[in-house]
Amino acid sequence: MAAAGAHRVTAGLLSIGQVLARLQDDFADLTPSKLRFLEEQGLVTPERTKSGYRKFSQEHIERLRLILTLQRDHYLPLKVIAEVLDDLDQGLDPVIPGATPRNASSVLAPKRVLSSDELRRSTGASSRFLGEAIAAGLLPAAEVFPHDAVAQLTALLRLSERGITPRHLRSLRVAAEREAELISHAVSTRGVKSGTPLGAEDALELAGYLDTVRSGVLRRRFGGQ
Repeated sequence: MAAAGAHRVTAGLLSIGQVLARLQDDFADLTPSKLRFLEEQGLVTPERTKSGYRKFSQEHIERLRLILTLQRDHYLPLKVIAEVLDDLDQGLDPVIPGATPRNASSVLAPKRVLSSDELRRSTGASSRFLGEAIAAGLLPAAEVFPHDAVAQLTALLRLSERGITPRHLRSLRVAAEREAELISHAVSTRGVKSGTPLGAEDALELAGYLDTVRSGVLRRRFGGQ
């Protein structure tokens, strides 16, 4: 049982070599020694296996991408980068010296897309399981996947471990589609055009309210406060 638990902890985490493979196309001068140096400076803190090997999550990779971008494109010293990261960790959108536009959100790396192989490596899912999730309409039938598919597929794996498979969740997908129609109608009645940034912002705000209501109903159903 302990071995199985250890596998779940490290599933989806990447070695230094795998991190280099992800980032060196954009940052050719990245080396294992530079990764270790950034760790020593406290800018990124990878997880460690019992044997002491460094393991990196997707969040670590995106943090490294930001650090390297601020170094290369904005010539910021590590001390300033550390301050930017501290602000981001506190949920702020700090100002980047010398950047135009100047807020951190404007220089964050664009959302990456993942191939099916990258998605499976990031989550530990099998090809068959990914296919089941796609067949159930829970993930798009596409050549590449948005980064948030990592969290979605990981959640599906955890549910499957408890006996709730993608096949069982088809009704959830249908309900979500109905909610999307409800939200689209609500947005349009306010005179906001769908497909515009304002329309997307309005729709996501309503989706957040629906999530709050749904989670409250579920908590009450199972005796939560």
